[in-house]
Amino acid sequence: MLLKDVAYQAIKEKILEEEYAPGQFLSERTLIQELEMSKTPIKNALVRLESEGFVTVSSKQGIIINDLSIERINDIYNLRIALETFTCDALYQRITSEQLRDLKENLEQTKVAAENLDVMGFASLDHDFHVDLSEIAGNKEITRILLNYHDHLLRITLRHLRKDPTRVRKFYQDHVAIVDALEAHQEESIHLMRQHLQESKAMLFQ
Repeated sequence: MLLKDVAYQAIKEKILEEEYAPGQFLSERTLIQELEMSKTPIKNALVRLESEGFVTVSSKQGIIINDLSIERINDIYNLRIALETFTCDALYQRITSEQLRDLKENLEQTKVAAENLDVMGFASLDHDFHVDLSEIAGNKEITRILLNYHDHLLRITLRHLRKDPTRVRKFYQDHVAIVDALEAHQEESIHLMRQHLQESKAMLFQ
C-alpha cells in the first residue's frame, strides 16, 4: 500500500472514531507528528478526504474536520429508504434458499456483535447486510451508491451506536424480521425495511 493510502486510512479512521471530532482544527504539523510521516503523503491524503467531504483544508485556518449536517443525514436516509424498499420489493417473491443462507450468515455474526455490544463490528456488519441485499437483488447501480456512501453511512451508524450501544440489539432484531419476511416471500419485508430505516433516522435525531 502506498504511503498516501496509509495516511488516508489512518486519518479517516480517526475521523470515523471521532478521535478527530467534528469541528476540530488540525495542522499538517500535528498529522506529521502523529502519523510519523512526511508532508507529501499527508497532503495527498487530505486532498482525497476533502473531495469525499470529510475535511476542509484552509490556508488560513488549517484542516477542519467536517460534520455531517442534519440536512445531509436526512437526505441520505431518505435516499436509502427509496432504494432499499425498492430492493425488497424486487426480491421478496424470488429470493432463493442459497441467497437467504448468505444473509443468515451475516445475521449469525451480527448476533454475536450485538450480544457483545461491539459497536464497530456491528456497524461494519450492518453495512454488509444492506449491501448484500442489493447485490442479491442484482441492481448494480443501487449497490454502487451504497458502496460510494460506505464511509458516511458507517460514520452515521457509529454516531447512532455511541449514543446508546444497546441499539445494536434493536437493529439486529430488525434485520432478523426482514430476513424472516423475505424467506416467507412476504410483501411485509418492504414495510419492515422502511420502518427500520425511518426509526433509525428518528432515533439519531433524538
